[in-house]
Amino acid sequence: MRPNRIRGLWRDGKTAIGGWLSIPSSFSAEVMAHQGFDWLCVDMQHGIIDYTDAVPMLQAISTSETVPIVRVPWNDPWQIMKALDAGAYGVIVPLINTRADAEAAVAACRYPPNGMRSSGPTRAIYYGGRDYQEHANDEVLCFCMIETRQGIDNLEEICSVPGLDLVYIGPADLSLALGLPPRADVEAPLHLETVQRIRETAHRHGIHAGMHCAGAGFAAKKVVEGFDVVMLTSDVACLAREAGGQLAGMRDAVAAAPGARAAAG
Repeated sequence: MRPNRIRGLWRDGKTAIGGWLSIPSSFSAEVMAHQGFDWLCVDMQHGIIDYTDAVPMLQAISTSETVPIVRVPWNDPWQIMKALDAGAYGVIVPLINTRADAEAAVAACRYPPNGMRSSGPTRAIYYGGRDYQEHANDEVLCFCMIETRQGIDNLEEICSVPGLDLVYIGPADLSLALGLPPRADVEAPLHLETVQRIRETAHRHGIHAGMHCAGAGFAAKKVVEGFDVVMLTSDVACLAREAGGQLAGMRDAVAAAPGARAAAG
């Protein structure tokens, strides 16, 4: 079976740097995959991507060494299993609130006797290899999101679930749970303290911790702090930032030119 590069990075003591895909396009997924990210997540929860979009996006990521991950819409076994059968090498499961929630997510990711995943790796066997089912339990990743007050309260129990690989922090929902405005790269002391607590608790239980970021500066801090997975940026953010920056730069250049006419718009 094709090794999961994220696990290899962890064995080497390195952080896996990822990107986020919300645009339902195999071409934009392919472009992002060839930028050198360790992993890319196809977001089926908050993006505008459905299953028929996700499959060709996973195929596009497969043209690179980038590890394909899917954030499923909900903690439903059939959605987790279909994402894995399509070739995702891991899933991010949102809104994990209890130990039972985490146990259910893990069970859907593992074939018996470790879990209850049904046999049918329709595309996964072509991406992962003919011996996929023999080794999938050791390679496929299960990430559970900690982003609610209940999840924080049950953090110790969640992190102790056998087979759970990583707890992943959703900063906007975590902000709401803490009574803060929902946004990424939060510097509020309470948010920073909670994020640190989640990371420390995960490591104490022998699992990994991941942080969803929105820019290089904040993401770099999380790498230095010891996060095992960091999400750097998204396709939407890159498109908007580059397009907006180019437009603003052009208008500034026109405005600064002696005797130039005003730029249209």
